[in-house]
Amino acid sequence: MAANGLNQFDASVGHPAPAFDPLRLCVFTTIALISCILGPVAVLAFALVAIAGYAKARRGGLLRSRCKLGDTRLVLAYLSVIAVAAAVGIPFWVMLWMRILGG
Repeated sequence: MAANGLNQFDASVGHPAPAFDPLRLCVFTTIALISCILGPVAVLAFALVAIAGYAKARRGGLLRSRCKLGDTRLVLAYLSVIAVAAAVGIPFWVMLWMRILGG
């Protein structure tokens, strides 16, 4: 008995919904790993990249972000505080690793 018509596209049904791709979870895990290894250096680097991106977007006319803070000025202020905190923390982080590895 032949299975005629099976495994063929049926236009009346349409295309199936695409499968969920958890790419974001992989990206978040990679960022977390980089942050664990590089500590405040990674936080500072990510914050500086984000500041540059938001500053460019603001100059281009973006006043509201999809970020929970909304206003791009608030986002820039938040990122600046994080960058300063990371920069202040770097010497302490280096001293910690010197003690761990030296000691």
